[in-house]
Amino acid sequence: MSAERTDNRAGPTPAAVILPWEKHGRTGPDGPVATRAAEARLAEAVGLAASIGVAIVHSAIFPLRTRRPSTLLGEGQVEAVRTAAAEHRVELVVVDAALSPVQQRNLERSWGCKVIDRTGLILEIFGERARTREGSLQVELAHLEYQRTRLVRSWTHLERQRGGFGFLGGPGESQIEIDRRLIGERIVKLKKELEQVRRTRGLHRRAREKVPNPVVALVGYTNAGKSTLFNALTGASVYAQNQLFATLDPTMRAIQLPSGRTVILSDTVGFISELPTQLVEAFRATLEEVAAADVILHVRDAAHPDSAAQRADVLSVLTEMAEGPDAALDPDWQSRFLEVLNKADLLGGISELAQSGAGDAIAVSALTGEGLETLRAALDARLSAGLVVAELDLPAADGAAIAWLYEHGEVLAREDREGMVRLQVRLAPADLGRFEQRA
Repeated sequence: MSAERTDNRAGPTPAAVILPWEKHGRTGPDGPVATRAAEARLAEAVGLAASIGVAIVHSAIFPLRTRRPSTLLGEGQVEAVRTAAAEHRVELVVVDAALSPVQQRNLERSWGCKVIDRTGLILEIFGERARTREGSLQVELAHLEYQRTRLVRSWTHLERQRGGFGFLGGPGESQIEIDRRLIGERIVKLKKELEQVRRTRGLHRRAREKVPNPVVALVGYTNAGKSTLFNALTGASVYAQNQLFATLDPTMRAIQLPSGRTVILSDTVGFISELPTQLVEAFRATLEEVAAADVILHVRDAAHPDSAAQRADVLSVLTEMAEGPDAALDPDWQSRFLEVLNKADLLGGISELAQSGAGDAIAVSALTGEGLETLRAALDARLSAGLVVAELDLPAADGAAIAWLYEHGEVLAREDREGMVRLQVRLAPADLGRFEQRA
C-alpha cells in the first residue's frame, strides 16, 4: 500500500484507526499481569499507522460485547465508523484486531474505503523497512502467507474461465486458482531461500564459536530504545528513531567489558503484542540469534505507561519459543535473562527509578549514558558466573599456549620466572578442558 494518494490531490492518505476492545485479564510467565489500557493500545495503533505515512484524521475505541462473524463490530458501531469516514473523507481504515477475509470484505463494502487489520498494517511497515536480503525474503514470505487466505477479496468479480474447445471444453482454471497456485510456488521458493539463509547464519555462528566471544542479544518491545542502547554501548550508528519498528534487520558489533573480555552485542527486531503468526514463523532465522545468545538482555521502556504489559508480551513470545518439538530456546533460558530499565532520564534519573522499585533490573538511560558502566559490570559478572579460575605454569618459550590463554580466557595475574610463566586465568570449564587436553 502506498501512503500517498493515487489521484491528483496532494498530501498523505487520510486514515482512521479503530480499536475493537475486549477487556480481559492475562496470565504471564510470572503470574497475572495488569490489563493493558485501551487508550495506550489505541495510541500504539495510531503510532503504527502513522509510521507508514498516512494522516490520522479519526480514531475511536469500540467495546466488544460479542464478536460478530460478519463484521466483528456491532451494527451501530459499523454505522458510526461509516458516518465518521464520510465526514472526514477517510480513504483507509485500520482496524486494530485480526479480521477474517469475510469481515474485511464486508467492512470495505459498508465503509466504502480500504480496510486493513493489525496483521496487514505490521506487514506494511515491515515491507517498507526491510533492507537486507534476509529481511526482504522474510517480509515477502509473511505477506504471501497472509494474502493467500484473502484472494477471494481480490477476484470475486471474475467468473470461471472455460478450458478446451467448443462445447467439449469443461470448466478451466479460475483466476483465483491460478493466483493461489502461483503464490504457493513462490512460497515454496522463498522457504528454500530462507533455509539457505539459516544454514549460512549457522555457519557464521559455528565460526564465532571457534573464537568463543560470548553473545549478548538485545530483546524488548518495539521502541523501547534497543538501538539507542546498542549505539551507546558499541559506538555504532545503527538507525535509531522514536518510532515503532525502526530496526528490522539484526546487527552485530563487538564491545569490550571492564574485565577486558570481548563480547558480541546483537540488536534484534522489536516485539509487539499480538505479533502476527506469519511474522513469528518468517522471522525465525532472526530469533535464532536470541536462542544462541549467552545473555538475553531485555530492554524495557520504563517511562511507558504500559511497561508492565509490554514486559509480559516479550516474556510470552520468549516462552512460546521455548515450547513445542521445534523449540528455538532451551527450557532454562531465564537463567540467561537480564533486565534493563531504559529511559531513566524521562523519570528523573536512575536514583528516582531505583526508588520506585526497579528490583533486580538495571536502570539506565541510553540517551544520556547514565548507568551504562553499571550495565557493563553486570554483564561482566553474569558472564563470569560459570567460569573457573586456574593457576597454570608454562614454559616461557611456549608463546602459542600463552597466547591461547589470553585469547580464550581472562588473565587475572601473571608472574614471570626464569624460563617459566605462572598465569592465573579465569575461563570456561570447557576451555580449561580443551587447554589441558592440548597440553
